[in-house]
Order: sequence, then structure tokens, then C-alpha cells
Amino acid sequence: MTYRNTALAVGLAAVLVAGGALAPGGGARAETPASLVTVVTAAEAQTQLMAMVLTAQAVEQGAQVQMLLCGPGGDIALRDAPDSATAPQPPRDASPQGILSMLIERGVTVEVCAIYLPGMGADAGALIDGVGVAQPPAMAGAMLAEGTRVWSF
Repeated sequence: MTYRNTALAVGLAAVLVAGGALAPGGGARAETPASLVTVVTAAEAQTQLMAMVLTAQAVEQGAQVQMLLCGPGGDIALRDAPDSATAPQPPRDASPQGILSMLIERGVTVEVCAIYLPGMGADAGALIDGVGVAQPPAMAGAMLAEGTRVWSF
């Protein structure tokens, strides 16, 4: 990601977060969706972290959340995750995997794509506790359900 793209992504994220703070009702949107599916495929640690931060905000605002991690996004859920998934990032020294673990503790369903582990030659033992393997029919149903929003990073 170039500096310009990184700056644009950070600026957009700031606008999204600030937009929530300006919404009626003291920070919560007037109509919180019944459910949210967050899909993370990005390899960049900053994008992964922002996906976790915004998903955490959705949980705070009452959304029922499921998360699907595919490709490089799935690496966040590995027991032996790359440094990009576990290294603290500014401004609060948070990591994508750290916030992912917090989301799991808060009841968010987190799954890797059905083809992720077979593509690595691994099994579910490679994943951190609380992460499962998505079943395509169930995930498609969740994404298509009325009132569900899908965020993709």
C-alpha cells in the first residue's frame, strides 16, 4: 500500500468513526443493523487492525456480528501468526489478533474460509481458540439475510 493509499484509508476510517460520534442518540446510529458480517482478506496489518476496530465499534453499538477471514486475513487467526498480526500498532499498541481475541470473548463468531486451511495443508488445530471453519451454505445464508450488512476489508 502506498503512502497516499495508507493516508486515504486512515482518513476514511477517521471519518467513519467520527460519523458515528455525530449521529443522533449520543454516538449510536439511529438504526443499528440487526447483524453484520465482516469479511477480512487484506494482507496489510493496518487494514486488518482497522477492520477489527470498526467491528468492535459495531458490537458496542448493538450489532450481532460474524467475521469471515480469508486468504491473508485468515493469518490473523493462526496460533503461529505472522508478526504483522500480533505486533502492536500505534496509536494504542493494539494488534489485529489482540482485538480479534477480544471480539471472540465478546461473543463474535469468527471463522476462516472453508478452503483456507486445506490450502495451507493444515487443520483446525492451527487456529487460535474460538475460531472455526465456515460452512459455505451457512455463511452465504448469513450474508444474504435480511437486515445484514456486509463489510469487506
